[in-house]
This record gives sequence, C-alpha cells and structure tokens, in this order.
Amino acid sequence: MIAILDKNPTTYKGQFGEFTIDKSDRQEVLIYRGGLVMAALSFAIATNLFVAQGAAALPWITPLFALFSLSLGVSLYFIHIYMVALHRALQAFWVIGSVSAIAISFQSTEPLALFVYNNPLTLFGIGFTFAALTGIYFKEAFCFNRLETKILTPIVPFLLLGHMTGLLSADIEQVLLAIWTIGFTIFAGRKMIQEIDPDIGDKSVFAYLKEQKTSAAAQK
Repeated sequence: MIAILDKNPTTYKGQFGEFTIDKSDRQEVLIYRGGLVMAALSFAIATNLFVAQGAAALPWITPLFALFSLSLGVSLYFIHIYMVALHRALQAFWVIGSVSAIAISFQSTEPLALFVYNNPLTLFGIGFTFAALTGIYFKEAFCFNRLETKILTPIVPFLLLGHMTGLLSADIEQVLLAIWTIGFTIFAGRKMIQEIDPDIGDKSVFAYLKEQKTSAAAQK
C-alpha cells in the first residue's frame, strides 16, 4: 500500500484536457475501498452469526450494523462520481437511513434487526441506507462492468421490497440474503486488488463540471 501511495504522479489525457493523479487522489480511493471492505465484513459477520445462532445473535447485529453504516458513509464521502447531484443524493439516502436506524434503536426495546424484520414498513426509513449501497453497486456495474454488482443492483431492492410487501417467503429471503452477502464480499475483495487510477476517473470531467458550475453562478 505504501508503494502505491509513493508512486509518482501520473498524467493522463482526459475528455477535457490533461489531468494528473497524485498521492492524495490515491489515498481517497484506498479510504473508499477500505470503507467498502469494512461494510462488507460487518455485513457478512452479521449474516453468518444469524444463520449460526439465530435469535441469540440479534443483540450483536445492532453494533455490526452501526459499523456497516459508518463504513458505508465513509465510502460515500470519498467515492468519485461525475454527477454531483447523484453523489449528494446517495449521501442524503445514507443520512436518512442512519437517522432512522438511530431513532428506531432509541424507541424500541427489541434488537434493531428484529424490530425491522417484524415491522417491514420501517424500511421506508432505514432502507435508504441500502438504497445508498445499491447506488454504489450500480456505479461500479456501470463503470467497471462487474458481474457481482450487476447481480446485486436488482437483488437488494427486490429483497427489501419483497419483504415490505410480504410477497417473498422466508426461504426465498434467506437465499437472496445469502447471494447478497456472497456478492458483497466478492465485490469488496475484488476492489482491493483493482488498479487504483481507474477508480479516480477522468479528473478533467470533474474540473469541467466545476468550471461550468462556477460560470453559471457568476452569471446570476
């Protein structure tokens, strides 16, 4: 990792001119990926604990969800997305989901996971956290054509909406959750061995969009 950060700045030809990727850019990508790994790890641990221990694992799922959500928030802060509006929307989703989770935790005497499972409509709030995660899956599928994110992008909303409406049986939900867990783990693992610079994107696009925004503000 140190070798990656010590790599000399690299200049590329972008859509709107040349741009340089330096140490700070690569640090942001590593933090983004680290957040994804921590989110995937906490998600996988929570899922496996529940499968192995059942209801006895529920008290442990709340702190694991907190770690998952915090790690996801870090990734959403450092992710590189050309569309500023989309980036801000995903961050807003995360905030709504986090506030909902905190509110439920304070108001309910039951473990968070149990309360949400027994009250599916709470997914209208806490589900925004997973909507933000789905946004990352979609971005990665679009930018890097990853098979696992192509699978995860429809599976996550399908599982959540299926539970909210009661259309999915418990067995189907467990299968979808297993696919989600495995896919998320594969995705996070593959991100850690992917080249750094492609994750930063074309910085000339970011510079162009910033210039356009500045010009538009100056004309008002």
